[in-house]
Formats: sequence, C-alpha cells, structure tokens
Amino acid sequence: MKAIMPKGPSMNEMLKQAQKMQEDMQAKQAELEEREYEVSAGGGVVKVKINGKREILSMDIAEEIVDPDDIETLSDIIVACVNEAIKKVNATTDEEMAKISGPLGGMGGMGGLF
Repeated sequence: MKAIMPKGPSMNEMLKQAQKMQEDMQAKQAELEEREYEVSAGGGVVKVKINGKREILSMDIAEEIVDPDDIETLSDIIVACVNEAIKKVNATTDEEMAKISGPLGGMGGMGGLF
C-alpha cells in the first residue's frame, strides 16, 4: 500500500520564496539603518539621537546637570542614555525582521541564513 503524500510547494517555489524573503530583509535592513531614534535619560536631562547603524548623531545635555564637581553622575546618565538608544534600535530591528521572516527567524535554520 502506497502512502499518499500531501502536495506542497515545489523545491523551486520554496527557493523563490526564500530568495524573496532574503531580498525583503535586505531592503528592510537598509531602511532601518536610515531610521533615526531619540532617547532621553535622567529625567530628560540627557538626550541622544542615534540612527539604525547605531551611530550617535547628536547629544543634548541640559545645563542644570553640568556640575564640574559631579562629572561621575553626568557620565552615568550619558552611558545609560546611549545604552537605551542602542537597545531601542536593536528591538525595532528585531521586530521588523521578525515580521518578514515569520517563524523561520528564530529557528536557526533558514532564518539564520538571512
């Protein structure tokens, strides 16, 4: 007795779909690299603008925070703000790529290829 195999997409169709997904992901990555984000820390006394390439574009520091006797606090706030900006870029990139890759993105299989 022969088993009946359900008919699914051909290997050629699957390769075309994978190629389209890769092209879509490359286009989305280029778009995300151009996007700009603004993040603040310390109650808004430090603001950082960063792009999707994770390059700092600008930083604004409120005058009231600049105390020459407390540079350590200013340094801590700047580090926190830059780290938050990077997290925001990473989270947005992950979310946008997951929309394209769907279930393949986290499987380490084909998702790891893109």
